[in-house]
Amino acid sequence: MTRPNRQTPDTLVILFWIALVMAAASFLVPAGSFEVATDADGRTLPVALSSFSLSAEGAPGTPLFAADPDAVGFLNAPFEGLVSGSRHSAAIGIMGFLLIVGGAFGVIMQTGCIDRGVRALIRRTEKDPIVVLPLLFFLFSLGGAIFGMSEETIAFVLLLTPIIVRLGYDAITAVLVTFVASRVGFAASWMNPFNVAIAQGIAEVPILSGAALRIAMWIVFTLVGMAITVWWARRVHRNPALSPVHDSDHHFRDQAGDDSDAQSFTARDALALILLAAGVGWVIWGVMARQYFIPEIAAQFFTMGLAVGLLYLLPGANRLGANRQARAFREGAAGLIPAILVVGLAKGLVLLLGGTDPAQPSVLNTILFVLASGLTHVPELISAWLMFFVQSLINFLVPSGSGQAALTMPLMAPLGDLVGVQRQVTVLCFQLGDSLTNLIIPTSATLMGVLGAARIDWAVWARWILPILGIYVALAMTFIGVAVISGYH
Repeated sequence: MTRPNRQTPDTLVILFWIALVMAAASFLVPAGSFEVATDADGRTLPVALSSFSLSAEGAPGTPLFAADPDAVGFLNAPFEGLVSGSRHSAAIGIMGFLLIVGGAFGVIMQTGCIDRGVRALIRRTEKDPIVVLPLLFFLFSLGGAIFGMSEETIAFVLLLTPIIVRLGYDAITAVLVTFVASRVGFAASWMNPFNVAIAQGIAEVPILSGAALRIAMWIVFTLVGMAITVWWARRVHRNPALSPVHDSDHHFRDQAGDDSDAQSFTARDALALILLAAGVGWVIWGVMARQYFIPEIAAQFFTMGLAVGLLYLLPGANRLGANRQARAFREGAAGLIPAILVVGLAKGLVLLLGGTDPAQPSVLNTILFVLASGLTHVPELISAWLMFFVQSLINFLVPSGSGQAALTMPLMAPLGDLVGVQRQVTVLCFQLGDSLTNLIIPTSATLMGVLGAARIDWAVWARWILPILGIYVALAMTFIGVAVISGYH
């Protein structure tokens, strides 16, 4: 008798069970509050851990349903979470941000300019392939850093693996320069709208702030990845039998291959990529010089999508009609509906515990006090490292970056306040913990899709990537240490 395959619970199922636990906790855990003060950035923070006091009312208890607008019942929590916050914060502001950005990138990806650019690059450097491999790693890392390239890498693995294998390398090399590169960029990103921006918005720190350290981290992470790629590619090229996927790569070696589509890369595509680069520069300038926040950054990404879309309305090769662009915008926005639901519903979970105001009695304040009390004698650096490892463990169950941000940052940000860890450092711990373990966890749909496209067994991949993951974990801990010591904010 065969045992049925066990599936990892959907994020919404996990949220429901957490909601039940939180509702039950509200009947057992007394509410508490802190004395607060306003910091230089206008945030209301606890004065000290010792300022905590329990409410005389004890455990508040969550009603099943509440008609009072000032109360949140268990059945009210989803709606209340979805409509909470403002245009500058979770959940409303971040949900609108995701819809606009998702739609804009839907149009950009539908034009095919990035796909054709990569094909053209491969074709033009085919005579010296060892040069193009680190260049591809750089480009996919940049894609992960700028717009959170993730699921898109599955298509690129399908496209590039036969080409790279026929050049004398293996499928692992193809996964390195696409999926691994994008995850490295994702982990060290300074402007990814789908994890860094969301986490910073929830943590109430300026969106896309702290870019200098993150850019330095991205450069180091990317250079290390490029070096690993070149080392492995040369090793396999000299002795193909060293590759653990040598046998399965016969499938790609036997393919005839037709790279003629690379010739369709046009001046319009080149101009579109220039527009995207200019748009990214505009976003960075706005954040650093003008302190742009969620509404302005959403408008900037919309402008990028609009500019590229208008370019492809003009007659000529690779034209994309207005109706197709409209569908692409809808599909791009719709693709983020699951993440948007998680953001709103996770906010509802926080409301079940009484909200995030440290001055108002809530069960969340009591939980934070207990957690922080256990870390009072732990150095800030150790606390930050523990946050990183906790986020890495949570990522096994919630591999979605936006979902994990919505689920954990409402707790981690104020916990960091209580143990002396800057909120910017807390966000850094989140993004590193959220991203790096996606290189190996079987609950990542993108990873499993990539391995399927490259015909690599997960067990084979896990054994191969584990030492590489160890290198990046060590680098992550180093940069977290630099952030703590330097007072990163």
